[in-house]
Amino acid sequence: MSSGHEIDEPEIIDDATVAKGQAGAFVDARRLHSEDYVAETLHQTTGSLGVASRPKVVNFTERAKERKRANVRVVALRVLIAVVSVAVVAGLAWLLLFSSVFRLETSEIGVSGANEWVSAQTIHVIADKQAGKSLFLVSAHEVTEQLKSIPGVSEAKVSKQFPKSMSVEVKAQRPAAMLKRGDTLTAVDSQARVLNSVKNANVDGIPVIEVKDIDASLKNRSVKETLTILGALPESMRKSITKVTAETQDSVTTTLNDGDRVIIWGDSSQLKLKLAEVEEIDKNITAGTAGFAGKHQIDVSSSQKPIIK
Repeated sequence: MSSGHEIDEPEIIDDATVAKGQAGAFVDARRLHSEDYVAETLHQTTGSLGVASRPKVVNFTERAKERKRANVRVVALRVLIAVVSVAVVAGLAWLLLFSSVFRLETSEIGVSGANEWVSAQTIHVIADKQAGKSLFLVSAHEVTEQLKSIPGVSEAKVSKQFPKSMSVEVKAQRPAAMLKRGDTLTAVDSQARVLNSVKNANVDGIPVIEVKDIDASLKNRSVKETLTILGALPESMRKSITKVTAETQDSVTTTLNDGDRVIIWGDSSQLKLKLAEVEEIDKNITAGTAGFAGKHQIDVSSSQKPIIK
C-alpha cells in the first residue's frame, strides 16, 4: 500500500543497524552489539589449556611460614660456611705451627765457622734453644743477635731451610790478646770479653799481656784501651808484636820483632788515623827514605803531630 510518505530502508554496517532519516526512526535491536560480561570474565580466567581456572588466592600464613623456612636455611648455610672456615684455618695453623712437618730438631741444626776460641758447642747452646719449635716460629734475626753476643763472634748468619732445618754460620775472631797469669792464658776479645782459658796454648800471632789478676785487669781502663787497639791492628802487624805495655790508659805501647819497631799509640782515640800514619811512616823507615833512616820508634799518641825517633 502506498502512501504519501516513503520509509527509507535501514543500512547495515558491521553488526549494528543504523537508521537513516529523522530522529525516532526504527532500529533493529537484534543487530545491536551487546557486552557479555560473563564471557569476558571466563576469557580472563581461562588457563593455558583453555580450561577455566579460579582466581589465585594468596594464603598469607603459608607465605610467612615459607619465608621463615627460607631464612632458617640461609642462616644454617652461613653457620655451616663459618664452621668449615674455622676448621680449615685451625687445621692449617696446626699443620704450620704445631705438627712435626715443620718442627725443627736439634739434629737438623748445622753450625760452621767455629774455631778453638769460639767452640761449636758454645754456638749450639744458643741455636739449640730453637729446637722443638715450628720453623715458622723461629726468628732468624733474634738468633743472630744472640749469637753476636758470644765473645769473639763478629758476624753471624742464620738461614732457615724448609721444611725443618736451620744452618748457622759465624765469623769467629781470634783473641785480641791473651792475658797471662802464671801458666794460665785467658783469651779475650777487643771488648774485654773472655773467650776461654787454656794452659800452654800456642799463642803465635796473638799478643800476650802479663797481668797479676785476670778479673781486675778486665776492669782496668788501660787494659781495655790496649785491647781496643790490638783488636784493630792488621794481622800482619799483630803477628810481629812481641811485647805490649800500658802503664796508663794513655800510654799503650807495642813492640814489634823484639824492638825492631816500637809504636806508642797513646789511647784508642782516632785509631784509624793513627793506623794510617803508622803504616806510612813504617814504609818510609823500611825504604830508608831521607829523614826516616835509622829510626825505629813511632809515637802517634798525638795523631796531629807524630814523632819519629
